[in-house]
Amino acid sequence: MAGPSRPHLVLATGAVLALFAACRTDAPTALAPTQSATNRAGYDTPGMHRQYGPPVKVGDGMARTYVVLDAKSGQAPAELGIALDEKALDGLPTDGMMYAFDLQFPTQSPAPYQFAELDWNPHGHVPPGVYTVPHFDFHFYMVPQSARDAIDPSDPNFAAEASNLPTGDLVPPFYVVPGPPAAVAVPHMGVHWSDVRSPELQGLLGNPGAYEPFTKTFIYGSWNGSFIFMEPMVTRDYLLSHPDAVSPISVPARYAQSGWYPTSYRVTYDAQAKEYRIALSGMVQH
Repeated sequence: MAGPSRPHLVLATGAVLALFAACRTDAPTALAPTQSATNRAGYDTPGMHRQYGPPVKVGDGMARTYVVLDAKSGQAPAELGIALDEKALDGLPTDGMMYAFDLQFPTQSPAPYQFAELDWNPHGHVPPGVYTVPHFDFHFYMVPQSARDAIDPSDPNFAAEASNLPTGDLVPPFYVVPGPPAAVAVPHMGVHWSDVRSPELQGLLGNPGAYEPFTKTFIYGSWNGSFIFMEPMVTRDYLLSHPDAVSPISVPARYAQSGWYPTSYRVTYDAQAKEYRIALSGMVQH
């Protein structure tokens, strides 16, 4: 598989642990999965239809974006996702690089989403022992590609723009930045925010009874005062287990841009289409 690559910025485990510990509660509220009819819409529900974006070669197969629309509700979006066909999980690189692929959304995709970035991490990335397993990152960007590309350490404003974090009711509850923003900012991506309730982080947080190995999680990303992407992360092994899971996400009280925003994310396998789907789901207009 050929494709552009970008290295992840290495974080100090101590810094990650210190910041999470400062922000966590003694007994984090657990994240509970949901299986609602609304979130699962888009398979056999009358009036629902799926529109795909252009495919991009990944591994031995293809990846493409899609949107599920509800004709009974004026083409309201039910979910916005990225689909991988079965062969896309084969023939992937196994070196230490991160492979990135930009994907265009279908024409009927909702605001404020502008493009998607799919990353394959053969060895995972930091923090060590948490996300250092083979997995995919699925970025749903709310800014143009040019804005993402401009997040460059050579820019003299890089540190200041990284440190200009969203505040107040724009921030989803339980989400924190795991370190000094300018130090943990990832070039050509932004600053990643993690949910301190995530099971895979509980070992770092001194709550081993609630720890579960990483299979899937949900990240927010910011830059220069705004949240610019949403990011499910999912391991290759979890996809190969053919899951069908809908998980709630923490949402802010207010959004800076009007548009459709998820209340959950979905990871599933469609046996008939022979494809894996990772999506923002439970969409609500704001």
